[in-house]
Amino acid sequence: MNTARANIHEYTVSELSGALKTAVEERFGHVRVRGELSGVKIHGRSGHLYGSLKDEKAVLDIVCWRGTVQRLAFKPEDGLEVVATGRLTTYAARSKYQLVIERLEPAGVGALMALLEERKKKLAAEGLFDAARKRPIPFLPEIIGVITSPTGAVIRDILHRLAERFPRRVLLWPVLVQGEGAAEQVAAAIRGFNEGAEAGRLPRPDVLIVARGGGSIEDLWPFNEEAVVRAVAASRIPVISAVGHETDTTLIDLAADRRAPTPTAAAEMAVPVRRELLERVAGLGLRLDRALWRHAERARERLRQLYRHLRRPQELLAVPRQRLDELDERLPRALRTLARARQLRLAELAARLSPRTLASQFARQVERVHHGGRGLAHALARRIERAREGLHARTSRLSAAALLRELARARTEESRLGEALARAMRERLRRRAERVAQAGRLLETMSHRAVLRRGFALVHGPDGRLITRAAACRPGLAVETEFLDGRVPMRVEDGTAGRPRRERRRTAGRSSTKSPSKDRSQPSLFQY
Repeated sequence: MNTARANIHEYTVSELSGALKTAVEERFGHVRVRGELSGVKIHGRSGHLYGSLKDEKAVLDIVCWRGTVQRLAFKPEDGLEVVATGRLTTYAARSKYQLVIERLEPAGVGALMALLEERKKKLAAEGLFDAARKRPIPFLPEIIGVITSPTGAVIRDILHRLAERFPRRVLLWPVLVQGEGAAEQVAAAIRGFNEGAEAGRLPRPDVLIVARGGGSIEDLWPFNEEAVVRAVAASRIPVISAVGHETDTTLIDLAADRRAPTPTAAAEMAVPVRRELLERVAGLGLRLDRALWRHAERARERLRQLYRHLRRPQELLAVPRQRLDELDERLPRALRTLARARQLRLAELAARLSPRTLASQFARQVERVHHGGRGLAHALARRIERAREGLHARTSRLSAAALLRELARARTEESRLGEALARAMRERLRRRAERVAQAGRLLETMSHRAVLRRGFALVHGPDGRLITRAAACRPGLAVETEFLDGRVPMRVEDGTAGRPRRERRRTAGRSSTKSPSKDRSQPSLFQY
């Protein structure tokens, strides 16, 4: 027993690790392993992928170098069931074995569909697929942004279809549409169009088209990534998704504002057919012309009907003419009535302003002033008397000094009241004098002497009354002619003086046919 133990080969740690590595690699070589990804992590600098495959009973560490990761058709995620092909080896530094993956693919379509369904529920719960947030596509965009591969048939199909329907300006943002990094590039392109337009670095597209040709679910997987879906949902520019064929459905289709079954259909959604628009405009123009013609024809027919029912102009003017004749007859009567009313009003005013009336009013005002002055004097005298009586009553109760003070105050009050009375009397007399002066000026204005100052004279009969008509001057009648400075007795002589000369009235609109008078003592108004 001891000899057997002594014959056991002694290894160093490195030797044993190397022997195990050789044994494992020679025994297994390339293997194909099915399991669920767990703890997936891509190193930031190197780009290598680290994680593990697990099932219900065991866990196997895995490593996938950067070159292999970039060739993957999908993004490895925790929980995804995959089939990994690679070499089994050991890692001596950690005393563990691991699988170096050379090829990684989902474990059938079912695994990807399960992951897709789970992600779809998650994003739908956040409202990224709500119909309320979807925006309409502009009817005729000026600029169209296209996000796709620059070398595939997709971009050629889109450009060709746009040129056929309605040529528009196209901005292409080239991206990968398959493999590692495709999802990140597509999301970055969507954000780039939005941010670049806001910053002014590039023209703002009116609509975006995200397009890719058909393929397997693994090939189309970048368009199911959360980064792409969230970028589409956050875009301020309407997005049309055109990924795969009509039977292919990705999450970007649910988040986009419109889904096109093919890239060619996306171009058709973006722009209308120019020829059809021109035909439609021409058709609308014809319809408008016909409508205008029908409207004008109806208007002409309406005018013809109105003309037939319209009475003759003479009949329309008959009533207004009759009304005008009635008004023409009533106008002179109305003017005469108005003139008589004005004459009566003037006579009333003249009677109120006669010299006797003004003199009477002036006398009453003077009497009222004197009466008011006497009443005020009596009132002041009574107040002074009451003050004296009160003063005498107090003298019996006050000392000599107090009496003197009270007497001084009484005298001061008496003086103040006397001055106030004097001021009031002067002010009242001044106002009365002003009113008397105004009445005097008015009396002077209305007096017949003002007429005499202007060169006129008044003729008085034997009884002293004024003679106002020439017919009243009989031959031999003794009269007095009143001038401004006195009266002169006169007598009416025989002759034509007693016959009043009446002024000839002229009829409006008629000219006199008589020759002008030969008497040159009165100058004519029409002499130059």
